[in-house]
Amino acid sequence: MRVRLQEQRQLFAPAHILREGQWRQAALYLLSTVVLLGLLAGPAAGRSAPESFADLAQKLLPAVVNISTTSMAKAQEGAPQLPQFPPGSPFEDFFREYFDKNRPQEQRRATSLGSGFIIDRAGIIVTNNHVIQDADEITVILHDNTSLKAKLLGRDPKTDLAVLQVKPEKKLSAVPFGNSDQLRVGDWVMAIGNPFGLGGTVTAGIVSARGRNINSGPYDDYIQTDASINRGNSGGPLFNMDGEVVGINTAIFSPTGGSIGIGFSIPASTAVSVIDQLRNFGRTRRGWLGVRIQQVTDEIAESLGLKKAQGALVAEVTKGSPAEDGNLKARDIILSFNNQSVVEMRNLPRIVAGTEIGKKVPVVVWRDGKRLTTRVSVGELQEEQAAATKKTKNNIINPTKELEITSLGVKLATINAKTRARFKLKNSAKGVVITAVSPAGAAAEQRLKPGDVILEVGQTEIGTPSEVNEKVEEARKAGRKSILLLLDRQNGIGFVAIRINKS
Repeated sequence: MRVRLQEQRQLFAPAHILREGQWRQAALYLLSTVVLLGLLAGPAAGRSAPESFADLAQKLLPAVVNISTTSMAKAQEGAPQLPQFPPGSPFEDFFREYFDKNRPQEQRRATSLGSGFIIDRAGIIVTNNHVIQDADEITVILHDNTSLKAKLLGRDPKTDLAVLQVKPEKKLSAVPFGNSDQLRVGDWVMAIGNPFGLGGTVTAGIVSARGRNINSGPYDDYIQTDASINRGNSGGPLFNMDGEVVGINTAIFSPTGGSIGIGFSIPASTAVSVIDQLRNFGRTRRGWLGVRIQQVTDEIAESLGLKKAQGALVAEVTKGSPAEDGNLKARDIILSFNNQSVVEMRNLPRIVAGTEIGKKVPVVVWRDGKRLTTRVSVGELQEEQAAATKKTKNNIINPTKELEITSLGVKLATINAKTRARFKLKNSAKGVVITAVSPAGAAAEQRLKPGDVILEVGQTEIGTPSEVNEKVEEARKAGRKSILLLLDRQNGIGFVAIRINKS
């Protein structure tokens, strides 16, 4: 035992006195010692929970404000009127006095309370759009109960953000934005609100999820947290442990109206660019591509030779749009835009909207079984461009000549004068029209209906039912489990991948 201890002491001797044969032995021993110490110490600990949030809260509370709004609303119609009495009736004076005292005013004042936070010491404040919507007057109440009239610089309903300005007598406390993209599920966060004029309210929790879509708008990308967020906290900040704003508390999921630990915050990565535009222009200026897109399903990915469902499928390219100028085509799957991955369809509108207008950006698409890159100059989104156009058709069945394709579960007919009249199709309509759908067929699974027009099959334009049948048989022989159709339907033009059944 003593010999071994002596050998070990010699191994820890200065390197210059180690004999030549001991170098390998020393290295192996040191390595084993480091591993042993690591095992004894346990796994590397992550950032632990703070013993208290008090110091951080004390520093940040003065930057969180209460928002009070006042609007003028007309009194409800149908208010009771003074009854008619005979002249000189003793009831006339009694009822007139009663009605004058209790008659509703022509207008009433309605007050709403929410939260906000200061991002510039000169008096720039951020809150939710729904907190100040339809307000005639906006009052900001500071942490020390000072009340200031606020001016609305701009608001954006699509992201539910608004920017206010007050003119304080002295510099205010302000908080900076942080990088919300660095947030991980499980990170500690702290929410501060100033609801109902009660003063600053602090709650803490963790990030429960990222990238939540709650169907509140086209740019949903919410942070979900279990930090308690209640009514009146809307517009308040969500902080990381460095005291940076990483989110703006906006919504809760609750069957009771109170917090049940499911709150949603607009990430700072979305808010910062919108806030800058509202400050500078009074409105948002969003990028525009000019495509109508749809989700890439497993069937669509397989039919186009893509290994997994990802990206956004281009169903239609607007004429004269940046997409057309950039050589984007229907059937392209956009995989990346401006060096940002498009994991699923809903990512693309948010990425495009946040891209600098006029900037020429690379767009990676999947086309004809391979990746290629094109460049697109981003345009500016206008309201008329954002409005989707819808087409309507009547579903009238049983035109005379039909071809049944049992593998798809449909009957098809050529578009001619008779089918145009029966289905009320446009004179410019091309392709073939679906005249019947088998309830148990593959087409029914994708909710195809009589009156839908097939424009393309397997990325090829078609003009007769027999051409559809040929393309389906080609796909079957090639081992495809599904085939991609381009359809003109009641809700517009779009792609549908249909499973090919065995005949």
